[in-house]
Amino acid sequence: QLRRKHWDSLCPRSPQEPAGRYGPDHLKTPFPRMPAQIASLDDYRKWIDGYDCGIRYADEYCGRILQALDQAGVLDETLVIVTADHGENQGELGIYGDHHTADHITSRVPMIIRMPAGAGGGRVDDALHYQTDVGATLVELLGGEVPTEWDGHSFAEAFRAGQSRGRDHVVFSQMCWACQRAVRWDDWLFIRSYHTGFKDLPARMLFNVAEDPHETNDLAEQRPDLADHGQALIEAWTAEMMTTSDSQVDPLWTVMREGGPYHCREIADRFLAHLRATGRAHYADFLEAHPTGIAS
Repeated sequence: QLRRKHWDSLCPRSPQEPAGRYGPDHLKTPFPRMPAQIASLDDYRKWIDGYDCGIRYADEYCGRILQALDQAGVLDETLVIVTADHGENQGELGIYGDHHTADHITSRVPMIIRMPAGAGGGRVDDALHYQTDVGATLVELLGGEVPTEWDGHSFAEAFRAGQSRGRDHVVFSQMCWACQRAVRWDDWLFIRSYHTGFKDLPARMLFNVAEDPHETNDLAEQRPDLADHGQALIEAWTAEMMTTSDSQVDPLWTVMREGGPYHCREIADRFLAHLRATGRAHYADFLEAHPTGIAS
């Protein structure tokens, strides 16, 4: 049922065009391991297996780097960090193989640290941190002083003590493929969309990511109290950030004034024509009437 809903949906990178092509060549793919469309559960398995192959490739070369450090006799004196710039939706919110949203999937990134020999055993830090906090922490771990103008907060003290101490909540944004702000606190994720990026999404969404890690059950209407709390956290964070911003202009609203997310403006004509050519003309009509993707 969910796969059928996604197949018929309004969304770049839907199962009909996971390679991100919109036009007569949308069934062509430069990636031979990946299906041109995800029309079945077998296709989805092939899609995930192909993505896993990319992860295996990265793992192989990380291993080669560690092996080279070991052969050079410096591995046990080296701090090794593996991280990334973003996650990748693999069906969450109808997006396959891209990072279009300010959600738990796109915004949660890997962070693996191998300390030099003798620095203690392995553990998992389950606190909430910004990537900027990681930068501040590394500066302090290496003996430096975190610049006062940085937004990142060091958690080096807790890290050394083997403890998980982070922030009460974190706010993240998306302005390339949508205009969204979201906030994560406890097990809750609230997403506020100002421009959906051509996706079939409401203005407000709420998910319990512990019970629903793939964001399939929107609870915003059932728990308006929590949705309002999430909205308030975003607004308070925005006000705080503006007090230290040099430009005094919220970049989200700059993007909105420009006409919406750049990648959406880039494909708009092709994408609307593609929707009409693939039996989804009603969505094209909707977007022409509601350019932000939000009806009210």
